[in-house]
Amino acid sequence: MAATLQGWGYHPSNGAFGQFRTVLVQIMLINRSPLLQDMTTDALQRARESPALPSGARRGNLHGVHRAIAALGHAGPPPKPIHAVMPDLEGVPEPWAAMVERWHDTSTLTPKVRGGFRSIVAKAGRWLAAEHPEIVEPAQWTRETCAAWVAALDRMTVGEHVQRRAGLDKRGGKPLSPRTKAGYLTATRTFFRDCQEWEWIPRRFDPVRALATPRSVAALIGPNPRVIADGIWAKLLWAGLNVDPKGFPTNTYGLCYPIELIRAVTLTWLFSGLRSDEIARLRTGCIRWQHDGFPIPGDSDEVLARDAVCLLDVPTHKTGTSFTKPIDPLLGKAIEAWQDARPQQPKMLDRKTGEQVDFLFAHRAKRLANTYINTAVIPSLCRKAGVPTADVRGNITSHRARSTIASQLYNAKEPMTLFELQA
Repeated sequence: MAATLQGWGYHPSNGAFGQFRTVLVQIMLINRSPLLQDMTTDALQRARESPALPSGARRGNLHGVHRAIAALGHAGPPPKPIHAVMPDLEGVPEPWAAMVERWHDTSTLTPKVRGGFRSIVAKAGRWLAAEHPEIVEPAQWTRETCAAWVAALDRMTVGEHVQRRAGLDKRGGKPLSPRTKAGYLTATRTFFRDCQEWEWIPRRFDPVRALATPRSVAALIGPNPRVIADGIWAKLLWAGLNVDPKGFPTNTYGLCYPIELIRAVTLTWLFSGLRSDEIARLRTGCIRWQHDGFPIPGDSDEVLARDAVCLLDVPTHKTGTSFTKPIDPLLGKAIEAWQDARPQQPKMLDRKTGEQVDFLFAHRAKRLANTYINTAVIPSLCRKAGVPTADVRGNITSHRARSTIASQLYNAKEPMTLFELQA
């Protein structure tokens, strides 16, 4: 098991090794066997439920031990962490909640979208309980109910009819944004359309018309490219090209990620114009080099390599299928440097496509979090560049680099057209 953990990027000098060893010994005592072959899924579940592992940290390490044992073929994969389990719906009529859960289990939307729609439709159920208690299930909805729901959304504020109130201290009571209203209507429209198509409820109204986004709301929605000012962007580029370990998250044993991974992620954010989800889901081998249409090795020292084009393969994303785009060779070399240093990782599930893939930015058998750029990369670059983490347009976030790069390409001396930028 130690060899497996080392192969994923853990080092014997790291404290996690000692914690894993402690947990493994406790599991063996609970299981009354010193053999890894006896660490079955049932045995690990008994250890998970045993009071002999009282510490929260130890239970967290049990998840890592379980992953390593599963990789050796002695047990199945560990259960999902508690934070990944959907909470039970509260304050919702029971028939409505049952239909929402049935829809959630049947829909083919991605897990993230499915979970978001589930929360929104549950909010509609709480609105029913407060305003129309006589309506307890979707089959009772009429066009009049749809009109009342659209009107309620138009006047709704942040924090109304919600189950989870964490993080609402500053935003609570403010009106919903037009884009949020449109999103709520999209979720409700999708829910009723599916229930009617699957013949779970009678077709008493047309969801596309009865739950359409009002023109007054749609007129307030438009492009809002929060471009970073040229001076600040230039300083961030300088800081990214001179990345050093200072300022990035650390633990007792040093950086949380190898510096090669940090440098590759940073340059990918600065030069690729990708969404944070697309960056986190890049696969190994996504970099290719080409000259006059012919592939060449990235480390070639031949004359033609100087004019080579670096291509990046982007996986299936928010609005389309996978595609390939040219990028700065500097980024290609940074990604290849990380691929050379990257420890061998197990294949992991891409939740958007349902495939088992080799994620490029993975370490210790975990994929890079979508939030890493916002929480670690950008604050570190801002400190190094001596610029604030927010400007007049709001916080500097991962998506603002995408807007900035697109705007620069559109306003260049030889600009790209909107259709070229879209492609």
